[in-house]
Amino acid sequence: MVIRGYRPTDHSACRRLWAELTSEHRRLYPDAPPVPAATPAAVGEFGTATSPADAASGAGFEEYLTRLDLSGMWVAQHGDDGVVGFVGLILQGRAGSVDPVVVTAQRRGQGVGRALLGYVAEQARRRGMRELTISPALRNLEAIRCLYHAGFDAAATVTLALDLTGRNGQWRDGLDLHGVQFRY
Repeated sequence: MVIRGYRPTDHSACRRLWAELTSEHRRLYPDAPPVPAATPAAVGEFGTATSPADAASGAGFEEYLTRLDLSGMWVAQHGDDGVVGFVGLILQGRAGSVDPVVVTAQRRGQGVGRALLGYVAEQARRRGMRELTISPALRNLEAIRCLYHAGFDAAATVTLALDLTGRNGQWRDGLDLHGVQFRY
């Protein structure tokens, strides 16, 4: 496997990966609206799809490519399978944010995500960034564990939500943070 810069010829493969990740987000949060691609997002939580057909096609990838704060994209290319993952680096002042990191389901658990994360971290160091963050979906335990093992072991921020839609059934009980119980 080789990690290399994104090329226009990678477009269809990355669009398919985007569709996979959008589908995973819908599996984790079935009642949630799609997350717009033009806002920061992360592992398992992004995609702009106004319909299931848009989600299945990876339509949000087109909008992602137009982000002005997108500093770079890299792909994981496997000798037999072609592009099996990609990662993006978003500028946030003197810091960076990984958005997204996605690995095809058939290659998860084989070190592809960790290799992509290591590569983007090295790129951030070379650019003199002070910090590199990522915001995984809280329900994506597989991603959280992968991120932890890739060195993302400091909790920098917490994003809390007030559900204004009345979809309280989508939330699960059970997250204890500093002695306060949250739903996730």
